[in-house]
Amino acid sequence: MPRRQKSKHHVCEKCQKARSETQSLKGAQATAAEVEGSVPCPLPEDSPPSSPAPDPSQEPQGASATSSLEAGASGPTSDASGTSQDKKSVSASQAALATLRARRDPIPRQVSKLMQYLLQKLNRKEPITHNALLKFVNRRHKEHFPEILRRASHHLELVFGLELKEVNTNSHVYAFFNKLGLPIEGDLSSDEVLPKTGFVMLLLGVIFMKGNRATEEEIWKFLDALGIYPGKNHPILGEPRTFITNDLVQQKQLVCHQMPDSQPPSYVFLWGPKAHAETSKMKVLEVLAKLNNKAPSAFPSLYQEALTDEEDKAWLRAAVMVGPFTKATTSSRAKSCSSSHV
Repeated sequence: MPRRQKSKHHVCEKCQKARSETQSLKGAQATAAEVEGSVPCPLPEDSPPSSPAPDPSQEPQGASATSSLEAGASGPTSDASGTSQDKKSVSASQAALATLRARRDPIPRQVSKLMQYLLQKLNRKEPITHNALLKFVNRRHKEHFPEILRRASHHLELVFGLELKEVNTNSHVYAFFNKLGLPIEGDLSSDEVLPKTGFVMLLLGVIFMKGNRATEEEIWKFLDALGIYPGKNHPILGEPRTFITNDLVQQKQLVCHQMPDSQPPSYVFLWGPKAHAETSKMKVLEVLAKLNNKAPSAFPSLYQEALTDEEDKAWLRAAVMVGPFTKATTSSRAKSCSSSHV
């Protein structure tokens, strides 16, 4: 009799374990469905900031993860007091989630690679043909080529002000134009040729998205999707780490602080005084939203914070305007009183 009870108890444990794993997988599927609609850029979790830049001609291995504007790149966590079985279940959920994301949208990594390829062609002043672009995209994703090209062109226009147009419909040759509709000529790293305003707005958006302070690691994870890597020279930005940590800090667009007791030293970035003066959280949210083909209101918590920021700035502008007006009125009254006593 005790032996039968033990066997029955063992079977129940197996059923409970199977039910738990099924629920974890369903949870991962639900999370993937929520994230799929609100991802600005793919953020490969296996590429640390200091890792060498991948070769754009090679197909990356493994699944890529994505980050929501609202939730960042955080994934499921387990309670420290949980059992080893719970931890295994969480790991299974994370693996299932990564696989589901990769299966749902194989395009982002191809978009990143095509952006790099287009910038290389532009920098070398080489012709950009439809056939060359089609050959560059991995043959497994040929059916998605129109969407890959559309997204790559859209991102380059938003971030770098580069507009890709077909200049010869017979031979299907493309060329880049700037915001003024002029062909791109000269040194791409010159602000006179390509202002870096869009890229700065993107960086400010990442900082806003991360709670108004972003670590160096978080910034590089985000920029990885645009084919921008520390230590790898960029046709427009030059060496990206130098541009971000030196140029933009000196221009007071960013403020950079070393995190206390960090070994090796790690840094955190905030908006600089020039950024606060020249732009707003609503404007940078609009840039992030456009990367998702969404309206800013699609990200409620960020949108509410941006609205509050707009109200605060409007109140400050009103206060500045009222100050001189009040001073002028007081001076006028004083002169009036003085003349009446004469």
